[in-house]
Amino acid sequence: MDWRDRISADPEVCHGRPCIRGTRIMVSVILDGLADGAAVPDLIRSYPALEPEDVQAALLFAAELARGGVLSA
Repeated sequence: MDWRDRISADPEVCHGRPCIRGTRIMVSVILDGLADGAAVPDLIRSYPALEPEDVQAALLFAAELARGGVLSA
């Protein structure tokens, strides 16, 4: 999976913060939820537009940033 298929950063949406494409669900919200111990089904219940693949994309995005990558929309 390529996270770029599911994550975008648009200056007109959430001040350009990375979001799940087509939504205003910021990647940071997903990662914060996971870090706080939320399970994927819990996140999907809280954000019905979210799909399991979106959570996976958020993790891949974070992993790339941790390796020193940058977001290129």
